Amino acid sequence: MTLRVIAAAGVLISGLVHLKLWFDGFGGIPVIGPAFMLNAVAGVVIAALLVLWRHWAPSLLAVGFGASTLGAFIISATVGLFGVHEVWTGAAVLTAAASEVVAIVAGALVLHSEHPWRSDRQQPEVRRAQAR
Repeated sequence: MTLRVIAAAGVLISGLVHLKLWFDGFGGIPVIGPAFMLNAVAGVVIAALLVLWRHWAPSLLAVGFGASTLGAFIISATVGLFGVHEVWTGAAVLTAAASEVVAIVAGALVLHSEHPWRSDRQQPEVRRAQAR
């Protein structure tokens, strides 16, 4: 459960940073503004799912959320994204990037540790049937 809480914190912090940036002026930028609000809402939903639902899907969502959000920022900081060119400076940028890395790593570790389709975690009935 600790890894799930860490992944949830990473996703939630990233979402909250994007909500703050939305209020700080990014909300008025076409495409980027709605994407920041979607990021904020998704961060809250995924964080809640991670701690409330012991299923592999929220962990996969955390990894995808972190990777897509960080990927979008990297594109924005290099070639630009929908007319926005960002830079790797400022507390908001560094906090969001760090939290997205945490979401990716912790989400992947949750997937690995709770992997429901690993062969070494077969149901007892399956193991007995294979032993015959």
